[in-house]
Amino acid sequence: MGYQVLARKYRPQKFADVAGQDHVTRTLLNALTQNRIAHGYIFSGHRGIGKTTIARILAQALNCRTEIGSAQRPTPEPCGVCDSCVEIRQGNAVDVIEIDAATNRGIDEIRELRDAARYSPARDRYKIYILDEAHQITEAAFNALLKTLEEPPSHIIFMMATTEPENIPQTIRSRCQHFSFHAVKFDDILTQLKMIAGQESVEAEDAALALLAEAGDGSMRDALSIMDQAIASAPCDANNHPVLSTEQIRELMGSVPNTVFEHLLEAVAAGESAPVMMQLNDLLNAGHSAQSLARQIVRYLRNTLMSKLGGEQTELLQISADERARAARTALLFGEEEITRNLQIMLRTFDDLNYRQEQRFHLELGLMKLVHAQRLLPLEELLSGVASGTPVRSGQSSAPRTVATPRTLSASQSTPTSPRSPFGFSAGSQPVMQTAAPIVESRAAVAAPPLPAPRIEIPKEPAATTTTPTPKPPVGFGETFPNGALQESKLAEVIPMNGAPARIETVQQAVVSALAQQGHATASALIATGRFTLEATNLRIEVPGIGKKMLALTVNAVAEKIIKQEVQRLGGPARFMVIPGEGVAATSTVAAPIAGSIQEAALEHPMVQKAKEIFNAEVRSVVDLRNK
Repeated sequence: MGYQVLARKYRPQKFADVAGQDHVTRTLLNALTQNRIAHGYIFSGHRGIGKTTIARILAQALNCRTEIGSAQRPTPEPCGVCDSCVEIRQGNAVDVIEIDAATNRGIDEIRELRDAARYSPARDRYKIYILDEAHQITEAAFNALLKTLEEPPSHIIFMMATTEPENIPQTIRSRCQHFSFHAVKFDDILTQLKMIAGQESVEAEDAALALLAEAGDGSMRDALSIMDQAIASAPCDANNHPVLSTEQIRELMGSVPNTVFEHLLEAVAAGESAPVMMQLNDLLNAGHSAQSLARQIVRYLRNTLMSKLGGEQTELLQISADERARAARTALLFGEEEITRNLQIMLRTFDDLNYRQEQRFHLELGLMKLVHAQRLLPLEELLSGVASGTPVRSGQSSAPRTVATPRTLSASQSTPTSPRSPFGFSAGSQPVMQTAAPIVESRAAVAAPPLPAPRIEIPKEPAATTTTPTPKPPVGFGETFPNGALQESKLAEVIPMNGAPARIETVQQAVVSALAQQGHATASALIATGRFTLEATNLRIEVPGIGKKMLALTVNAVAEKIIKQEVQRLGGPARFMVIPGEGVAATSTVAAPIAGSIQEAALEHPMVQKAKEIFNAEVRSVVDLRNK
């Protein structure tokens, strides 16, 4: 007999020899022991993991002529020596018909199968049909087989192996027992390769076998096929025994050592574009394709992420010990979010390479995106860096990177000289990242000429005056009232709300007071600068000098509830809106901030003063978010 490839030579002949499918073999052995034999089985899963092999072993066990419990067959495992077992193993059994459903997929072939199934087996106990790649059978052919599967003769058993069980009609699946096979674990494949290497007298390094097991990607047959090819290309020692080395296998597979990717990501973490491009150029000049490199980088980043999540010894990593250690070292260079972002960038790059002409350019662009992504700072870290004066990246072992941005201050410019924090905490009392600091909204000047001295606008408390009010008739719907400090000249202006007139200033003052009393000082200050307008049945409150997002943070759902209660208490409409006032001027009278308030603390801080000086900025509002 000629040479047999390793995948056929070491094909399991018993359930106990099958690696990585214990949940299937255990169930089938119990079914044989209890004589609970189904008339239809579906074996689904990844390629090369034992679906057809287990179907053949089950066929041998069902037709084995040796009685269970005898010396030759103490368990339901097939004996392997009787005529039935030998013929099934060799593939020439009369009553075990193995059909390639990929080529015999039409309705005519299935009709012939159905007609032949009516006859009793020629010699054995069961007539067994093994349909490989069963998902290739047409829908009409499945319908022709449906009645036979639903009410089969007692001597017929169907076994269908498929990699795409979802393509088998549900009417077929519901009439069969479905076994879903698992991908074979890395350790199981490695153990099998070591056993075969010993039996074949092959001298192999552990790292070389680990590389073959990893290349199998959960498929025992793929790993054995690559090992067969590696043995054929390996040099022999003095005893004419093949010698497998790691370098030889890498050259055969066209893969790159993960050491290269480790150095590549070290350069990415350091933000060094030139070394990254130089390493990529060396790899491409060595003959590696851009698509293969992108695939290997994606796999390495995935292992790095799993190491970051579960540690070096996590079960999420199906790689050798050396590769686990390498992935753990790379994981220390990045945060979890950064690795996830890098993986997304490379996955998108890998997808682009499938339909792009200039694959090298797109791979270079993808790696440049990795470098540039490391220079981005989250908004939280940016704000905390401005507040503390020392912008650094947390959770990173490499040296902190300096990021040039128009909204960050240098350490020498932003370090406060006073030990008192502008946010009510002494210096060093709390970590910056744990303190939700007030946000100072500044608008940088864009005009080239020097601007006048910065003007700080703080909401002014209503000022009392002795001016005699001029009586006016009630104001109708749709009229607007310019806001400002509470003036006696406006006391006669009223809003007819539900038949109970109320001065617009009274409504505004009540809302401002209610917000301040219930701890919403910032919202109270903003509403005090707003302009109230009654339009039909809606009350419109326009707040100047603040953006939409900042307004939503300040006047939140709780503050809106307080406003609604006060407006309704005074007989106002049930509907109102608080919006940024475009073009609405705030009060021109600037009053001094209240002593001890958050406005005073923020405006007096040296860092805020320095920011105003650097950016020619004007502080419009100070929002306290510590309790939000």
